Amino acid sequence: MRVLSWAIRFALFVVLLAFAAKNTEPVTLRFYFDLAWQAPLVALLLAFFAAGAVLGLIAMSGTYFAQRREIARLQRADSSRPEFNTRAASQPPAAEG
Repeated sequence: MRVLSWAIRFALFVVLLAFAAKNTEPVTLRFYFDLAWQAPLVALLLAFFAAGAVLGLIAMSGTYFAQRREIARLQRADSSRPEFNTRAASQPPAAEG
């Protein structure tokens, strides 16, 4: 299974490397106020992919930290409860008769 996983990763790397090699032509990205940025297409794609990933992580971080606070609160509430008798709970009930 491990070999198959690495083979898939290597194949994906080769495909993406070939994609990058085929898209090296410079393109011009035009902004407002006559601002322009000229770079290879693959560099712009990578930059916008990375920016999207960062923005996604930032958008997700609020929920992540809220869940962490809720988990910590629940753990504190659970630790303040009295402990049950673990020995009695682990033994099966006695048979009647």
